[in-house]
Amino acid sequence: MKQKKPLILTLAFAGLLATGSALAEQEHNHDHDKGMKHDDHAHGMHDQKQDGGMFLEKKEIDGYTVSFHVMPAKKGMEHGGSHNLMIKIEQNGKALTDVKINSKVVHPNGKAETKPLMKMGDWYMNGYDLGHDGKHQLMILFKTADGKKHNAGVYYP
Repeated sequence: MKQKKPLILTLAFAGLLATGSALAEQEHNHDHDKGMKHDDHAHGMHDQKQDGGMFLEKKEIDGYTVSFHVMPAKKGMEHGGSHNLMIKIEQNGKALTDVKINSKVVHPNGKAETKPLMKMGDWYMNGYDLGHDGKHQLMILFKTADGKKHNAGVYYP
């Protein structure tokens, strides 16, 4: 069963991404958005909350654009926690898919936990329990192919 758990999590997240992408595309398909790419719509927005409790914030760190995306896990899919933390790292508009990345969450009560993030397409993700009241500090440390380490963080919500 231990060997099947990562596969189950991977398949579950892939399904979640497919559903979320379809819903996000449907949500963003407004007449005033004609000619805009999805990334253009969110460029420069901070602490953006969307319907359904989704959260997206982008940060510029050492020449990289780091997207922090949090959304509630679907019922029955809360294997890693109540919410999915997803990170995308881009340079010159292109997603980096060869980074090593770890995450840390400091909860409102001061307790902290760390988890490595799993690669899922252009995103890296893992689950955390973020359903309780208060601000959570979300932090990442990533190592790029050149061996350099970079860190970034945001507060959720």
